[in-house]
Amino acid sequence: MSELRPRSDRSVVKTSGIARHGRLRKAGPWGAVLAFIGASLAVVLVSSAALAGIVVNQLNNNLKPGVVLVQPTDAPPPSVGAYPGGFNLLIVGSDKCEDDSGCAGRGSANLNDVTMLLHVSADGTNATAVSFPRDLVVPIPSCPRVDKNGNPTGKMSAAMSGRPINETLYYGGLACTVLTVEALSGLKIQFAGLITFSGVIKMSNAVGGVPVCFAGPVKDNKTGLDVPAGNVNLKGWKALAFLRSRHGVGDGSDLTRISSQQVFLSSLVRQLKDKDTLGDPLKVYALAQAATQSMELSSGLRQPDNMLSIAAKLKNIPLEAVTFVQFPGTTGQGGIYQGKVAPVQYKVDQLFSKIRADTPFALASVGDGNGSAPDPNAPVATPDPNATAGAPLDKLDISGQTAADYTCSQPN
Repeated sequence: MSELRPRSDRSVVKTSGIARHGRLRKAGPWGAVLAFIGASLAVVLVSSAALAGIVVNQLNNNLKPGVVLVQPTDAPPPSVGAYPGGFNLLIVGSDKCEDDSGCAGRGSANLNDVTMLLHVSADGTNATAVSFPRDLVVPIPSCPRVDKNGNPTGKMSAAMSGRPINETLYYGGLACTVLTVEALSGLKIQFAGLITFSGVIKMSNAVGGVPVCFAGPVKDNKTGLDVPAGNVNLKGWKALAFLRSRHGVGDGSDLTRISSQQVFLSSLVRQLKDKDTLGDPLKVYALAQAATQSMELSSGLRQPDNMLSIAAKLKNIPLEAVTFVQFPGTTGQGGIYQGKVAPVQYKVDQLFSKIRADTPFALASVGDGNGSAPDPNAPVATPDPNATAGAPLDKLDISGQTAADYTCSQPN
């Protein structure tokens, strides 16, 4: 794909038909992560000799027709096994209104409230999940337009020099978000998935809730969240309320909300890798059912063989090698970034140069000290006596944490 050329502000398409962001507050990135984890968990179940054929068919029947990407590169692996080489998977969470009677007072635009890119290294030893702030202003390429139902219109949207990334779903559906993130990251995205609000509560119930540490009591009247300090098991609407909460945590910004959400995501990964979850076929099947019933996948990802191969690649990555990072951005800038998030370009370049080269890296600190911070009561890790020390990793000054890091959400 050719690089985008910056255009003047006159080339920016007006978006008066899109409801203001403050009126569109339903989705959260928890559903996004569960989408790819749900897909990987499906492998654990379908690899069971007794249930393989039945489960593959049932999960496949749950899915909607596959979304065709503009420049698809995903090809089926030669045989069912770990996916050959590295890959990139984009998960988008939509705030689309799913109420048959309409969503009065909040508009009807289909925006991506969540955009998360998962990169898995070629050797399968590490994975990085990059969360893009919904208010991040970026160039958006020309995309095939879709109607309100996500169907192609046969028309193209104009390229824009700077618009919030959460408008890409509105302009051209999942394929447009893929094109935009490819241009930002310099990575080719083989697979993509879209998840909406409806599956969040189902999946939180299926996994039995997620334990989250709160450094203090959190109360957010806008989402209905009201939890005490300490460890709280979040499921159902409480999990959703926490992941939607912006005013109850950190400094009330979208950036510290992402940091707070990573407390949940890391705990979720630890729970999913626990033998009590993976060893319970009924629990795994319920989670896989809930995930697939709530997802719309790219045509390549929808293929059972690909889903199995991707999951086989993911399942053996150790917790300390699963890293959640936030796309480097800052607020308080002027011009097109007024009231939005601007990229911190030198940090963006550092991050994606490491990811493109499949070079592992460490984070300079755990959490951002605002939306999240290390848990003072975290269990003490037991050193592996058989582990061999490798070369020290470069440390990046980027907000994030690994799945092995125990952190607490910080109240506002």
